[in-house]
Amino acid sequence: MSDRESDIEFDFFEESDTRESAEERPRRRGPRPPVRPPTGLTPLLRLIGLISFAILIVLLLVLWVNGCREDQRKDTYKNYVKDVATFAASSQALGKSLNTLLTTPGTKEADVENELSGLAQQQEKLTEQAENLDPPGRLRKEHAHMLDTFALRAEGLNGLNAAFQTIPPKKATQAGNELAQQMRRLIASDVLWEDLVRDPTKKELANLSITGVNVPDSVFLRNTDIATAASLKSVWQRIHGAATGGSTCSPRGTGIVSTKVLPSGNELSTAERNTIQTTQDLGFAVTVKNQGCAQEVGLKVRLSIQQSTNPIKKEATIDLLDPSEEKTVEFAVPELPPLDQATTLTVEVEPVPEEQSTTNNTVSYDVQFAVG
Repeated sequence: MSDRESDIEFDFFEESDTRESAEERPRRRGPRPPVRPPTGLTPLLRLIGLISFAILIVLLLVLWVNGCREDQRKDTYKNYVKDVATFAASSQALGKSLNTLLTTPGTKEADVENELSGLAQQQEKLTEQAENLDPPGRLRKEHAHMLDTFALRAEGLNGLNAAFQTIPPKKATQAGNELAQQMRRLIASDVLWEDLVRDPTKKELANLSITGVNVPDSVFLRNTDIATAASLKSVWQRIHGAATGGSTCSPRGTGIVSTKVLPSGNELSTAERNTIQTTQDLGFAVTVKNQGCAQEVGLKVRLSIQQSTNPIKKEATIDLLDPSEEKTVEFAVPELPPLDQATTLTVEVEPVPEEQSTTNNTVSYDVQFAVG
């Protein structure tokens, strides 16, 4: 081998070692390039979506808070009207007691004065308690009118009591006029309640979309027939006659005037058989007349229809009937009377004290019911 060949061989192995060493050395990496913010339409849409979601959450919270406030406001109105209903019912009950007091047979003057004084005190107490109610903003006028209504009723009751205590027993005409004046206060209170309390409250609740609450009536004087000077004069005479244990006049008595079928209005006859067509709203109207000289109160009127078992029986009351006055009571008969067979329908009005002739207190009719 020549010297040149030896050199070439050496150079070959020398070069190989150098390359292997170079490949085994780790490579150095340069610094990472900075992260660039995303570009284009997608990021913008994401941002808009996040903002919209946040706005939606805020709106929902606002709606929820407002809804809670609205519910609380409606509850305030409902609770107030319920409280008003309690006072209205209590005052109306006092009016019913007054009517019973003045139309009960045998009531004496001392009893009337004591009862009137008690009724007036109870009404005054109701007025004081109602003043403590806290009306919602839109019902403040109606609340003030409610207090005016109660004040009128208290004044009327006190005025009635004062008349009974101060007017001499024999001054019946004067007493009738004075009592009628006080009764006008009670009638006015009913008008005031209806026009300035009940109806405006209903309208206001409807405007506020408040449902589920009943705006109450409060009728103090249902029997306005008793409020006239003539009727109250007779009331005065009757009460003072009872106080002395004597009667006001003679004769006394009542009688049946007529009986009509409802809704047709056909009058029943005692001279022949009456065919009555049955309907869903079948009823009878019985007219009673005071044929005596004294005012009569608490008159019981009865109607009965005979049948094989359990006769149909009805009863009504005429609170007050002045001399020569006629009044009609109506009886609804939802029960099915016996069909296609003769039967008897009887009406009667109870005799009054000292009534001498009772032949016209009871009338019987021969009837036959048929399918209408």
